[in-house]
Amino acid sequence: MFKALLLALASTSVLLAGSAHAEEPSGTALVLLTENFPPYNMAKNGKNFAKEENIEGIAVDIVRETFQRAGISYNLTLRFPWERIYKLALEKPGYGVFVMARLPDREALFKWVGPIGPDDWVLLAKADSKIQLDDLNHARGYKIGAYKGDAIAETLEKQGLNPLVVLRDQDNAQKLLEGQIDLWATGDPAGRYLARQVGITGLKTVLRFNSAELYLALNKDVPDETVSKLQAALDQLRKDGAIDEIMARYL
Repeated sequence: MFKALLLALASTSVLLAGSAHAEEPSGTALVLLTENFPPYNMAKNGKNFAKEENIEGIAVDIVRETFQRAGISYNLTLRFPWERIYKLALEKPGYGVFVMARLPDREALFKWVGPIGPDDWVLLAKADSKIQLDDLNHARGYKIGAYKGDAIAETLEKQGLNPLVVLRDQDNAQKLLEGQIDLWATGDPAGRYLARQVGITGLKTVLRFNSAELYLALNKDVPDETVSKLQAALDQLRKDGAIDEIMARYL
């Protein structure tokens, strides 16, 4: 009988241990998605798919250091196009996407960590362009190139400017040079960086019409505790001067 009692106690202990273990956080890594958006995020080989250490950039380095300091695991993939990874982060628990402009229309759709860095919105023209603009209203009548699904393109569309969109923002640099568009609506410094990558320099800023802050956007299912840890780690990075050091490596 004593032996039977020991066996019963042992079985109970195993069940309790298993129950306690089941209640512990699983530690499942967050799935982070990004796109080619130099100099913030980019594949080292320049292609539209990359994973983990084959991805680099200002935001990538900041996000990596933030997660390391917060003690939170993640998987990182660079994919194409932006609309796809935006939708995945919006709909799939445990997913996140960066870098994303934090706009009023998006505020309630995600949980936010940031800001990671600035993104000024500009209209660029060829160096010899005679176009002069005081505001966006004066841009009506010009052919404006933009990046499909991007916040800049969405803003222009809402204002009735009907931009001509492409799937790769750097394609607008060539279209501008060839006269297919009059103006290129893009981010700064991203636009100039992209133009240099395809051998185009000397573009002229004819209008600076907005300034956005870029963030890591997390699916609303991500626990608030996780978001708070990441925000605290990012804030400490900024306080320590680490973010300035990372930016200096690329700009």
